[in-house]
Amino acid sequence: METQTITSPSGVAIQYVENVLEYFPENPLEQPISKAWMWMTDSYTKFQIATWGSLLIHELLYFGMCFPAFMFQFIPFMKKFKIQQNTPETFEKQWKCFKLLMFSHFCIQLPMIASTYMYTEMFGIPYSWEEMPRWYDIGGRVFLCAVIEDTWHYWIHRLAHDKRFYKYVHKVHHYYQTPFGMTAEYAHPFETLILGMGFFWGILLFSNHVVMLWAWVAVRLLETIDVHSGYDIPYINVFHLIPGYGGAKFHDFHHFNFLGNYASTFTWWDWMFGTDWQYKEYYAKRAKLAGSKKAGKAE
Repeated sequence: METQTITSPSGVAIQYVENVLEYFPENPLEQPISKAWMWMTDSYTKFQIATWGSLLIHELLYFGMCFPAFMFQFIPFMKKFKIQQNTPETFEKQWKCFKLLMFSHFCIQLPMIASTYMYTEMFGIPYSWEEMPRWYDIGGRVFLCAVIEDTWHYWIHRLAHDKRFYKYVHKVHHYYQTPFGMTAEYAHPFETLILGMGFFWGILLFSNHVVMLWAWVAVRLLETIDVHSGYDIPYINVFHLIPGYGGAKFHDFHHFNFLGNYASTFTWWDWMFGTDWQYKEYYAKRAKLAGSKKAGKAE
């Protein structure tokens, strides 16, 4: 794998991390992963890897991550983590969501995914194991992609709620007032294209290997399915370790209330522009009510 020796501040930081990692034992999975990766690049063309590989990763991750939250509705223990506990969605509505997703994934998103190959060829994005960046380089670039996407999402999403446009496009996504995992990509085709542009800006700026692109796909899917899952499970959700991460409760309120909490991942844009005031007020009232009930029981 590629070792970076750049003299820029970021290069110095990367070199420092590499020096520290020399004291750690070697990753036992690196050899089998490298063999699998090299087998893939030897067996398939770049077009097949970029197009069908990306589609496969998208579908497996999307429905693989939706499945746990789907199963939670059958597990009584998980109800205490359900955000809107008294408004479950019917199976008919869940099936309707699945059917539209199939149309969106293969008629709208597949052509977008197919452009990945053209992008990697145009900008000379490598596929080889030898040129693959280290994990911390990938992680840093993915984080920057998330910041850019979150910024784009906040402003476009906020515009989509303007009464002049809302009923024509974004209303489709708000068909489900109580979100569940699959609703993450349940949207009007035009919204899929426009909001989806935020995903690609970071790739254009920061992608340095096809694996970095796939890592960003994985993180973005995990994040958006998490915030649409309808369940707030903070103790086992590693995303909550990220400062400013909104999470399921933050975005679930947007579906419940229709207004406010417009950002996709982080809370800082809503905080800076005061579009989270209804969310804060709602949970402050709930906390006050819960405190009053406890005081009443104590008496």
